[in-house]
Amino acid sequence: MFSCKTIAFIYLSESSSQFCHKVPIFLFHSVPFLSLGALNFWSVNVHQRKFQNLLKGTQVRNLNRNQIRYYAPALGFLMFAVGVNSSEKDFIEAFKRPDAIFTGYVGQFVVKPLLGYIFGIIAVTVFGLPTPLGAGIMLVSCVSGAQLSNYATFLTDPPLAPLSIVMTSLSTATAVFVTPMLSLLLIGKRLPVDVVGMVSSILQIVIAPITAGLLLNRLFPRLCEAMRPFLPPLSVLDTACCVGAPLAININSVLSPFGLTVSLLIVAFHLSAFIAGYFLSGSLFHKAPDVKALQRTLSFETGMQSSLLALALANRFFQDPLVSVPPAISTVIMSLMGFALVMIWAKKKE
Repeated sequence: MFSCKTIAFIYLSESSSQFCHKVPIFLFHSVPFLSLGALNFWSVNVHQRKFQNLLKGTQVRNLNRNQIRYYAPALGFLMFAVGVNSSEKDFIEAFKRPDAIFTGYVGQFVVKPLLGYIFGIIAVTVFGLPTPLGAGIMLVSCVSGAQLSNYATFLTDPPLAPLSIVMTSLSTATAVFVTPMLSLLLIGKRLPVDVVGMVSSILQIVIAPITAGLLLNRLFPRLCEAMRPFLPPLSVLDTACCVGAPLAININSVLSPFGLTVSLLIVAFHLSAFIAGYFLSGSLFHKAPDVKALQRTLSFETGMQSSLLALALANRFFQDPLVSVPPAISTVIMSLMGFALVMIWAKKKE
């Protein structure tokens, strides 16, 4: 069992182009270390039974109905903040870069699943951990992008936030078809995804709040100017809640045995995805005038994904609770790593 205090410094600004405030916040009081698995999902052996006995009583939970009721508006507020600091022209410019959008899609649904499969194999052959945990890490690699990646891009490169939003919305909309196909290919289990739920999620968390922010900025610019100084601290608090909620809900499971192993593998998986997205875009768009900003944007898009969706799918469609362990820890690690990069890149820009 491990615990530590993690301080994240997020660089925020009162405008959409400069970051002049460093706001230290405690994202977590206790950062968990879980466990990871192996590949052959249906095999049962002595080692796996021993591991499951160690985790007896551990339950990985998803957000319940009441918690989701607050979580969606929390993410929506971040998108509203992006909308207030953007304009319609920004989104029109984003659609003029189909090559970048396609590259982000490839990073999300080709590069990342390959990395998930590789780390699942490593978990099996090198660490010899139980198979449901390997299936869990592969499941994490099959889901769509995370809305937090849009806000991370907004904090480092505000002009490219609309492009990030387009990428994430596209991956989320098509996840209803792609995620079941990838899960069948990598894990051998077909997972039906709620189409209506996906569309509703995009409307509530992305489209509605961004539209509201854009309209407010267009119709009431003075009101937006008055609001902007308050958005950074509120967004920091909001982000901390979005990151900390899954940890608080699954605190018993994240303090399970063998936690260090799963944490290291999850960290390695996300780190590889961040790096792959960064260098893939750098090689393809090295002549672009904003290549560095584009590299950061595609790095966030490839390295951050909707781990909560993976957690919901694991809880609903897999009988073994161990499948839910990697998505639970990924929710925390992915957010911490993403905003650590925000801190590093924003400081370098200064």
